[in-house]
Amino acid sequence: MVRVKRGVVKRRKHKKVLKAASGHRGPRSKIYKSAKDSILHAGQYAYEGRKLKKRDFRTLWIVRIQAALKDSGLSYSQFIKNLKDSKIELDRKILAEIAYDDPKTFAEIVKRAKEKG
Repeated sequence: MVRVKRGVVKRRKHKKVLKAASGHRGPRSKIYKSAKDSILHAGQYAYEGRKLKKRDFRTLWIVRIQAALKDSGLSYSQFIKNLKDSKIELDRKILAEIAYDDPKTFAEIVKRAKEKG
């Protein structure tokens, strides 16, 4: 069997991992084995964080809509049900933006939702 010398490939691989771990503390940024573990865990946290980000934004949108509904006398759940019943298809992100940027338009949407609901 032919001997395989991996000097260049191994060094390139190690440099790639160490560069990815460059901001980590202590041996996690200097020693290949620790850096490899650190990168693996960082990737897991990043994946979970991308999922949590969606949840956090949905929560923010709901809070903004609730705050805008405070004056109208409707609860959030009643408002969403009335929107569905009146066939107004606006998602929570758009509703929150309208409530935040343009309260008059949001009041008009609430009025139309109340009429049909």
